[in-house]
Amino acid sequence: MTFSFEITARAPSTRARAGILHTAHGDIETPAFMAVATQAAVKALTPEDLQSIGVQLIIANTYHLALRPGSEKIAELGGLHAFMNWQHPLMTDSGGFQVFSLGAAIRDGVGKIADIFPAEQAGAREENFPSQSKGVPLCKIDDDGVTFRSHLDGTLMRLDPERSITIQHQLGADLILAFDECTSPLDSYEYTRAAMERTHRWAERCLEQHARARRDDQSLFGIVQGGAYRDLREESARVIGGLPFDGFAIGGSLGKSKKEMHAVLDWTIPRLPDSKPRHLLGIGELQDIVEGVARGVDLFDCASPTRWARNGALLVAREIAENAEQRIAISNARYALDPAPIDPTCDCYTCQHFSRAYLHHLHRARELSYYRLASLHNLRFMMRWMRDLRAAIRAGTFSVQRLADR
Repeated sequence: MTFSFEITARAPSTRARAGILHTAHGDIETPAFMAVATQAAVKALTPEDLQSIGVQLIIANTYHLALRPGSEKIAELGGLHAFMNWQHPLMTDSGGFQVFSLGAAIRDGVGKIADIFPAEQAGAREENFPSQSKGVPLCKIDDDGVTFRSHLDGTLMRLDPERSITIQHQLGADLILAFDECTSPLDSYEYTRAAMERTHRWAERCLEQHARARRDDQSLFGIVQGGAYRDLREESARVIGGLPFDGFAIGGSLGKSKKEMHAVLDWTIPRLPDSKPRHLLGIGELQDIVEGVARGVDLFDCASPTRWARNGALLVAREIAENAEQRIAISNARYALDPAPIDPTCDCYTCQHFSRAYLHHLHRARELSYYRLASLHNLRFMMRWMRDLRAAIRAGTFSVQRLADR
């Protein structure tokens, strides 16, 4: 077995810890943020770009790669590492998130990126949440698995625990996830419990399928569900945490607000084995990462930093940011003649060579080079952010308030 996890430092007065994940394709210093490579590519960037900015781990999408080009084809070409020329640690999801994004997310008009927390949307009123329905779901869930209708051509695709694990074996990632049902923040208690219990049964089937394949080069993470209901989260953490997974992810609905997400983590993490890594799925806001680290999360993934970059939102130090999220809108006219780099403290290629005025021009002109330069900067900012969190934990100076005031 090439996988192991060691905790190297703990921060006083919090659950924050620094550690090292050992995998067949290299070590990962934690806490770590992974870049999202949905279709075996981080948008606008090459593997060499990712290496140059310090990305340690990326996550690819099982559902999308199974549809196109197909996991069997990727396996014939040597697996996902060889296919995309990324010889470093790699994770794949299970397809469980697509149960949400092609199902409840369409039904309820919620999503991981823009509005996972409906209570925090401008003018949101809880009594109006059910009226946000957007359309007809593209998947159907039963106790055995999920039937999807392809978003590409409408053909049917079936995923169940065994098929999900088989696809991930073919892709060959170092870290793989159990197949689960990701619920909506608008789902009822009764439905959330039923989905959680289904996820628990699927978790055992995933472990059995993984054991049959005897893949010592891949480590399987279980996923805790239960929505924003305390008793369900605690029950799921006990059940999933009691199974022989190599690590654990916290997924599904994290509540209708950031406050509820913090509560979910407070209920869940103390009931997971301390010696194994924990991954918070789909979260990438800077302060959300700090709050997660303080509660004992080791791994994060989110497509937001590269999506922000493509849409003109660039990460910067707090003192020069336009908002609490530490971003500037590069398309604003104020940057048209600004000779400064995006962030004077940043060491990325973009900040070392180009001005805000140039990025402003590229973005407004929709030049393709903008997407690479902006994505390089935002992901490098995330890598520096995680580096500083690790350093603060090791130095014993980690503090949520200190980082909030930074």
